[in-house]
Amino acid sequence: MDELFIGSMLASVLRVSVPLLLCAMAGVLSERSGVVDLGLEGKMLFAAFAAAAAAAVTQSTGLGLLAAIGVACLVSLLHGFATVTHRGDQIVSGVAINMIAAGLTVVLGIAWFQQGGQTPTLGPKVRLTALLPTFSEPRAGEWFASVVGHGLLSHNALVYLAFALVAAVWFFLEHTRPGLRLRAVGENPAMVDAAGVSVPGLRYQALLMNGVLCGLAGAYLTLAQNAAFSPNMTAGRGYIALAAMIFGKWRPLPTLAACLLFGFLDAVAIRLQGVHLPGSLGGGEVPVQLIQALPYLLTVILLAGFIGQAVAPKALARPYLKER
Repeated sequence: MDELFIGSMLASVLRVSVPLLLCAMAGVLSERSGVVDLGLEGKMLFAAFAAAAAAAVTQSTGLGLLAAIGVACLVSLLHGFATVTHRGDQIVSGVAINMIAAGLTVVLGIAWFQQGGQTPTLGPKVRLTALLPTFSEPRAGEWFASVVGHGLLSHNALVYLAFALVAAVWFFLEHTRPGLRLRAVGENPAMVDAAGVSVPGLRYQALLMNGVLCGLAGAYLTLAQNAAFSPNMTAGRGYIALAAMIFGKWRPLPTLAACLLFGFLDAVAIRLQGVHLPGSLGGGEVPVQLIQALPYLLTVILLAGFIGQAVAPKALARPYLKER
């Protein structure tokens, strides 16, 4: 049964890591350009609602994805309008996005669907399903089918796209001229401006890419991981993605490792529900509250232990005012 457990755990880790990974990459792009984005949680929540609502009404997966990306990009542009154009406080703007998303998605859900803030349940035709359904269930005694097939090959397209986007973000930031300019504007915007490149333009570009990734993360929650939108269904994943980004020192590959660590802990927490403690530890079931708190406890521990060692981009959270 070892191969069944390993395959099932590997599949769970990959699935639960996807929204964290997409949001963390969105944060990397935004903050490497100098714009703090505490609104990852709100953007993902808006996108999740938009994807579920559009897919439920149109019965189209593609329109659900487009709605999620469009709404997340719009919110990113609003964040840029407040912080880049008008040089507002980036932290306040991000917190405001989270608060508005938590309330507005519920209000719209009640007004449109009359289901207590939830959207109608999406049918199999609309949801994203495994690309290779043959491996959707582990098989006892078959190592390849259980570990490789079920663990690695039983996922939908967004799972593989999320991991491909990590490589794309890394290559973009490290080996392309636009990526190097984006990094430069987060370190020394005055130098970029002196070279004749628009600082606001680069930051808006970063925020648009940020919106696309947040839109995919939100769409994944409702079109793949769950079957409908429910109020506050992001459950702090945006904040955990921020912690993973800081732990990864604003770099894509270390951030990937941090997201997988959070995903592993989340998967372990799911597996521990209903498990009984040994008699030497008092017996009884493992407290559900403790299990659910594990990913958030790890977030606090990592931030407390590593935030002082992580060096943020030098121009992060500093609005740029062009000298005349």
